[in-house]
Amino acid sequence: MLSEEVERYIRLRQAAGFVFYEQSLVLRQFARFVEAAGDDHVRTARVFEWVTRRHAPVSSRTELHIIRAFALAALAENPGHEVPPAKAVGAARAGRPTPFIWTPDEVARLVEAAGQASRSPVRSQMYALFFGLLAATGLRRSEALYLKIGDITGEGLIVRAGKSGKSRMVVLHPTVRTVLNAWLEVRLKRPAVSDDLFVSRRGVVPSSATVQVEFHKLLRAIGLEAAPGGKTPRMHDLRHSFAVRSLEQCGGDRAALSRHMVALSTYLGHAHLESTYWYLEATPALLTRIAAAHEDFHARHRAAHPARGGGA
Repeated sequence: MLSEEVERYIRLRQAAGFVFYEQSLVLRQFARFVEAAGDDHVRTARVFEWVTRRHAPVSSRTELHIIRAFALAALAENPGHEVPPAKAVGAARAGRPTPFIWTPDEVARLVEAAGQASRSPVRSQMYALFFGLLAATGLRRSEALYLKIGDITGEGLIVRAGKSGKSRMVVLHPTVRTVLNAWLEVRLKRPAVSDDLFVSRRGVVPSSATVQVEFHKLLRAIGLEAAPGGKTPRMHDLRHSFAVRSLEQCGGDRAALSRHMVALSTYLGHAHLESTYWYLEATPALLTRIAAAHEDFHARHRAAHPARGGGA
């Protein structure tokens, strides 16, 4: 039954640290609505009927966002579900900028340049680790800046100040841990006013603006700063690139892609699965595979259920 799938999804999100109060109310009400109509799957037509039944446009868009996120997760386990279009109700959300997807070679050049950028070996080592950590783990800039020495554990990194306000564990590749341990040996010998992992010569965390200036210096050094009117890579694009490369490892397996996306959402600290789903559209290769899988799935679904049509 749909209500049982909803309850499993709610438990999963709450176990990941999200309060999920409003979302739980919406999903439980929607499940009762669907089951009362004699169905047990998410259908696009049924979702549209639900979100437009009596609400103002803003509330309708909110409910669509919640149900769509659930449908994306449910589809990974049950191909009978449909995922409604993101723009099915109300005004379209302002488009996000197309990310710059870093190649492994470009990331290597960035980290190498950071390690040679300063006359201070310690400062160079710190920035090489900082930008390498963003690329290798998908951390946000703010999350990396405010890591504490005590956040490094045998299991990985404890990220305590995510965008959603929730803590999470980030697993470290052995090569990342090796570089991190080398920095710890240096860091523990430096005077500091706190146990912050990254500190400047004054013993305090570098400001976000300082890190941004350093990043742009490195872009110029490796020839990635765009000409006027062109596209310059953003620091946040390192996070985008991590997510895209992770999803690309699923190959053409749509089911594996959907399952991996749910796990990746928790790993990245996304409050909503749709935030992770957007990464699927970041490269033509991913988008082509998704479109092909989508067409194949619906062709098989129509053949198996000729009488259901659009699933109303």
